[in-house]
Amino acid sequence: MNIKAQENINLLIVDDDVDHAAALNASLEQDGLNILTVNSPKKAVEMCIENDISIALIDIHMPELNGFELLDLLKKNPLTAHIIVVLMTGYDTDSGHVINGLDTGAVDYLFKPIDTCVLNAKVRSLIILVNYQREINKKNRELEDKQAELFSAIEKIEQSRVIKENFLANMSHEIRTPLNAIVGLTSLFGETQLTKEQQKMVELMEYSSQSLLGIVNDVLESAQIDAGKIVIKRAKINVVDLVETICDLNRPVANKKGLKLVCEIGEGVTAMIMADQLRLNQILLNLITNAIKFTQTGAITIKLRQLKKTNDDVLLEFTVKDTGVGIPKSSIDKIFNRFEQIEDKNWQKFGGTGLGLSIVKRLIELKGGRLKVESTVGEGTSFIFTNTYEEVAEFDTVNAPHKLISELPKFDNLLVLLAEDNAINRFIAVKMLAIWNVKVDVALNGLKAFKMLKKNNYDLILMDTHMPVMDGIDATRKIRAELTGSKKDIPIISFSASVLDREKNEALNAGADDFIRKPFEPQILNSIIHVLVDAKKPAAAIAGN
Repeated sequence: MNIKAQENINLLIVDDDVDHAAALNASLEQDGLNILTVNSPKKAVEMCIENDISIALIDIHMPELNGFELLDLLKKNPLTAHIIVVLMTGYDTDSGHVINGLDTGAVDYLFKPIDTCVLNAKVRSLIILVNYQREINKKNRELEDKQAELFSAIEKIEQSRVIKENFLANMSHEIRTPLNAIVGLTSLFGETQLTKEQQKMVELMEYSSQSLLGIVNDVLESAQIDAGKIVIKRAKINVVDLVETICDLNRPVANKKGLKLVCEIGEGVTAMIMADQLRLNQILLNLITNAIKFTQTGAITIKLRQLKKTNDDVLLEFTVKDTGVGIPKSSIDKIFNRFEQIEDKNWQKFGGTGLGLSIVKRLIELKGGRLKVESTVGEGTSFIFTNTYEEVAEFDTVNAPHKLISELPKFDNLLVLLAEDNAINRFIAVKMLAIWNVKVDVALNGLKAFKMLKKNNYDLILMDTHMPVMDGIDATRKIRAELTGSKKDIPIISFSASVLDREKNEALNAGADDFIRKPFEPQILNSIIHVLVDAKKPAAAIAGN
């Protein structure tokens, strides 16, 4: 590497012999070299600092302060420690002075009488060394600047991530809260006496609210994948039952459109595997919903077959095949891009957010699987994904059927405190709990809930997370920290429209016994209340004795 000096180099000659210093000055002929001389070693340090000296030629034998002592001062001072020092002496090379000087920090020696050719050669080599040092220092400064820029960029990204996460939490709450009201009101309508026409309207309301909830969930799911918040949680599942159940659930929707929905399970498929049922269910539902959406006539076929088995691992293939409009080859890659749709009237007339297939592909890749598409325009499309799963032992499963609110187990003399600021959600919760013979007191914020609990006895608290004055998390924390006895240990169910795990963790860490996301299934709420209330009964019985 050819290094050229960007600026002149300052060299200082320190010698009490004025004539010798002048001779050295005259002998040095180097381009880009500024030569300064000083005859008093005591002034040398000050002169080095003021003139940014890079190279110093120091005589060893001087009055007041010898060369070794001056060298030691220069090396101990952080402002002059970088200076390259060459000592000058009249002693021969065997002298102990040489070792002493090198140990103190000198890089070389010049022996008197000094050969001018040797002097210039050594100074030239030192100039190269100084230029290397300057270049290295320049690169280090550039690296430090780049590092500072990188840290700043990382900090901005982190701030952006937090802002985005907070936005998602707020958006989730603001959108899912009214959705919870719609879903809840629809469920309550189903409990009333309705005409056939009204029942049809309720069904349409339920379908529309679930469709809207699906869109909201897709947006939030996509954002969570971006943030790395999706965690694959594997557990024992019966994959054959899962596929057949999904087919059964979607068959009525396909039939309403005049389509057949066929489920084909290959021979010898391993049923019991370790898999993330929620994500696998989500993938298949997205693919089947997409197939039904883009198919006008014909059939949707869902296939499950086993490609290979090695020891305890099985390679399974899932196929969702339709007889729909098909996808042009040039557009197949586009269908997996978020918020992007194929520029084709046959596709655009079906609408949609353009998120479903993007989520499917990313979830499959997160699970370690592969997805491919086979399609012919006008004939149909097949989405095929494969993944390897661990085979596990058989276990018994009991699938609880969906029940109406009125069919769920009732409670006996249960008094619940509901902390909820949304009027519609309060109305739905009170009506729902009344069907289960639960008496409800209402608080509009967390602080009011705390004060009501302090005065009254309750069996359980339903605590909304987002409320004015004091939110549900702070109220839960205050109850656990400030109250005593059974009031301190009262079962608390925290519920929120947010989909962020952070909010769930905050609620549980604050002292909530359980957490439910809105909109929730009445059956889930009923079950959790029973579990928490029953768990408190033995303790209550002991306290009463």
